Amino acid sequence: MKRITILTVLAFSLASCLTAQDTNVNRKRLNTILIGGGLSYTVSMIGLGFIWYEDLGKFHFFNDNDGWGYMDKLGHVAAAQHIGRLSMNSLAWAGVDRKKTIWYGGATGLFFLTSVEVFDGFSEDWGFSIGDVAANTLGVGAFISQELLWGEQKILLKWSYSNSPYSQYRPELLGSNGSERWLKDYNGQIYWFSANLKSLFLQNSSKTPEWLNLAIGYSINGYTGANRNPTENQSGEMIPSFRRYGQIYFSPDIDLTRIPTQSKLLKSVFTVLNFIKVPTPGLEYNPVDGWRYHWILF
Repeated sequence: MKRITILTVLAFSLASCLTAQDTNVNRKRLNTILIGGGLSYTVSMIGLGFIWYEDLGKFHFFNDNDGWGYMDKLGHVAAAQHIGRLSMNSLAWAGVDRKKTIWYGGATGLFFLTSVEVFDGFSEDWGFSIGDVAANTLGVGAFISQELLWGEQKILLKWSYSNSPYSQYRPELLGSNGSERWLKDYNGQIYWFSANLKSLFLQNSSKTPEWLNLAIGYSINGYTGANRNPTENQSGEMIPSFRRYGQIYFSPDIDLTRIPTQSKLLKSVFTVLNFIKVPTPGLEYNPVDGWRYHWILF
């Protein structure tokens, strides 16, 4: 899976290949999930075939483990965790037994992302990546283990994006317009490990808000190629030389699912949007500029 991590999470309609025997299962709701999930899966696979995989060939493997400063791998972990979380919530809504929702939710994320990886295997531009499958498995493991150990997701992988200056040099790879850049340009993305302060460290504190998180982020800068920066783009235009380096961020965050509300609509919206890191002030460290303060990190 290449540069489709965020699109997967935002577009994924919850599904599960579940045959439930529980007497308290709401069959109507479960059928809605299964039908909606099946249709979403079909549409997603067809859409990927047209948008991302125009040139399909013989199945092959591809080692991209150190490409893009490992940003792609973090995207896989984050996508797997959140698809598992959303799938679990949908099955719980249908009244499925809690332990089943956890395992089937995780299986749904792994099945969907592995399907995309198989597409990659037949793509002439990419290939089946063992590293991607390992990252998918790690994300599912992070989701399942937290649910079984704590009964909640105390640590979430989140994503944020702001425009970077590098897409102009390789628009064919990093995006030629705004709707493509947020998906393709890793220089503008940040992946965050967002930990809930009260549930992890301050359980007995009455002053700590339930929704307050502390997030540690990672991003890259100066990347116009996966493993090295080319000297020109596919149009033959020269590309300036940029130093490639990683960046670390520290910033408060909000776990939207912990905000008190009686509105079912808001709860649903918060659950889906909880993949995105909330814009807040924060600190950045990188080997070129050292420490920097940002009024808003997003």
